[in-house]
Amino acid sequence: MGILSTIFNKIFPSAHAAPVPGTPADGTPSATTTTTGAPMAEVDVEAILTGMANQNSQKLNWRTSIVDLLKLLSLDSSLESRKELAKELQFTGDTNDSASMNIWLHRQVMNKLAANGGKVPADLKD
Repeated sequence: MGILSTIFNKIFPSAHAAPVPGTPADGTPSATTTTTGAPMAEVDVEAILTGMANQNSQKLNWRTSIVDLLKLLSLDSSLESRKELAKELQFTGDTNDSASMNIWLHRQVMNKLAANGGKVPADLKD
């Protein structure tokens, strides 16, 4: 399972049935139905992450930092892990420019969450 799939699993409730990124259903309209074909409620990503942040002893800025988002989800936030996520999301820039890569990663993760049934604030996605 890839890092993006793990992020999905941490944010979306199991009943959400979000597609596994990389499968044919990734980003298609079918992502808005459950496995039974019934429409599903949009998942409020902001509310979930804000709730998690409020319960966390660290002050994590998940809204702008991919590192803090990964930490909030109890995932590896190391540069190596972020480079792996960049590869998974087909980042074409220089992975040695971690600042640019991190900004891109955060935006892409938010876009993927929104494309798969997540309600994400407009300022956090393209």
